[in-house]
Amino acid sequence: MTERVTALILAGGRSSRFGRDKLAEPIDGRTMLDHVVDRVRDVATDVVVVAAAGASIDLPSDVEVVQDDRSFEGPLAGLGVGLRAVDPGVERVIVVGGDMPTVVPAVLARLVAALDRREAAMLADDTRERPLPMALRRSVASPSVDRLLDDGERRLRALLQHLDVEVIPYETWREDDPAGESLRDVDVPGDLPG
Repeated sequence: MTERVTALILAGGRSSRFGRDKLAEPIDGRTMLDHVVDRVRDVATDVVVVAAAGASIDLPSDVEVVQDDRSFEGPLAGLGVGLRAVDPGVERVIVVGGDMPTVVPAVLARLVAALDRREAAMLADDTRERPLPMALRRSVASPSVDRLLDDGERRLRALLQHLDVEVIPYETWREDDPAGESLRDVDVPGDLPG
């Protein structure tokens, strides 16, 4: 049997820069969030979406939606909620933003494979490391997230400073994604895929 992998989709932001609910924004007749769910399904056996408290999200019944009890406190808080929702029997977790509709499944698979060697994996662009998408070993990452949140931290990058991380170089992951679409996140309408 293939080892289970859970995809956590962080979907609890305000969309303030976008001006409206960007996750509901239609792209080719489907919502942005639907596109992200489809992309992660190629590498994940389970999908968990972390939504803001009180959010109503229409997703297939096999996608678990959990409410962020610390809404709008940053992506690290959403990650903590998501990791607590992951089945304790699952060790490998891929984390993607709900605003990343063009993430390439082969790049996600490369991140997951890096967990054979390290506690976490992330991508670098041509200038720096990027926190999303990332892959994590749940048993190590979850207590680290909780400690950081207790200390008042809210940034994903802070977590990666506390784990043994493999950074996949730009040239390497671009073999699977020549256009670099895996790092596209939609912050404003002009960021939408054309």
